Amino acid sequence: MDELAKGESEVETVEQLFSKIRNDFGKTLEEERKIEQLQTIEQGGRTCDEYVQEFKKVARGSSYERRPLIEEFKRGLNGTIRRKLAEAEELPTTIGEWQERAVRLDRNQRQSRAEERMLGRNAAHPGGNAQPRGDFGGGSYGGKREQITW
Repeated sequence: MDELAKGESEVETVEQLFSKIRNDFGKTLEEERKIEQLQTIEQGGRTCDEYVQEFKKVARGSSYERRPLIEEFKRGLNGTIRRKLAEAEELPTTIGEWQERAVRLDRNQRQSRAEERMLGRNAAHPGGNAQPRGDFGGGSYGGKREQITW
């Protein structure tokens, strides 16, 4: 303001003015964009590894640190992973610990699902025990029941 009152200015052309504005405010706009991305990024169907990589990329230059960064990371996790982390006996304290544990839980969960599919087990039959099909009580196949004596 003093520059204007004295008729002095460090910019003489419109290009210099725009350059000065970009230098003075450019980081703020970039930072705002990064914060907006942090507030909307979600794991979705991706692995937690993929989510963490994108999260780290977006977090750089966002000015978010410590607790706000952790909260945004947790918000974007899939619900199952987020709940398991919240139920842990000892909660992680740094963003790195949160990310490491989330990745580990996600890998374990995906491995478990893959094993269940491979073994043909499902939630209806815990333990994977085969369940008999049909009525073996003698009535449905029309035959007589035989009694076995030893």
